[in-house]
Amino acid sequence: MSLINLPELSASPKLGAVQFDMRPDALERWEPSIRAAADDGPSISIYDRIGDSYDGEGVTAKRVSAALRNIGARDVTVNVNSPGGDFFQGVAIYNMLREHKAKVTVKVMGLAASAASVIAMAGDEILMGDGAFLMIHNAWAVAIGNRHDMMAAAEQLAPFDAAMAQVYAARAGMKPADAAAMMDKETWIGAQQAIDDGFASGLIQREQLSQDPEAHAHTKYLAMVEASMARAGHSRSVRREAIKSLFSGMPGAAEKKGAMPSAGADVAASLQTLINNMKGSV
Repeated sequence: MSLINLPELSASPKLGAVQFDMRPDALERWEPSIRAAADDGPSISIYDRIGDSYDGEGVTAKRVSAALRNIGARDVTVNVNSPGGDFFQGVAIYNMLREHKAKVTVKVMGLAASAASVIAMAGDEILMGDGAFLMIHNAWAVAIGNRHDMMAAAEQLAPFDAAMAQVYAARAGMKPADAAAMMDKETWIGAQQAIDDGFASGLIQREQLSQDPEAHAHTKYLAMVEASMARAGHSRSVRREAIKSLFSGMPGAAEKKGAMPSAGADVAASLQTLINNMKGSV
């Protein structure tokens, strides 16, 4: 059980046409190479997107649950550097950490945005790295349909925003209305500001941080490609199938004699140009 009286979050995944997604601005500011310099006792690493991802690298509630079962009733450190992602997965992970029967220390190494910021609030102690940020905002989703679907989606999102405001308010010792106002503004909170405002309890020493340039170096840029496709209106399933096809070949292609195991040279070159342009802009 958490040492701090944190509210439980509940979220029904039955949202019709709504699909929760990462915010593009969070992706742009995310630096996947930032890591903990070393594990300090039992730990869980959240260094990727929240929820299932096209490459299987996303952090899911199932994975966190398995890690917590393995750790047992011992203190645990949760190292976070994530642009967020699936709201429901974030809620599930938050509740798991909140109910852990020993102390939970959350260390925000680089970024805890969106669903990852909700997860961070489950810590009995929350520490921020030098230059680290929390980013809080209203539930961000892609909705597909007619005007009635859009109105229904907005109505369905409102309770989630209210629930998140309760969580942030409980952590920071502020009124839920004040937390909601910060969410409306899509607020980025730096390390010292997070401590001053009550969202965090201390700083991480610089020697506890490290950078691994080889750690999923491609992840950020492919995630940005997916975000660009989302803004263009492509569904999650279409986006992920397209990215898989680019790097794995079309389904069944390996069975054809002489088939290339990856995307054609022209498509691959175009994607590489897009990725290079993204690298130059962040």
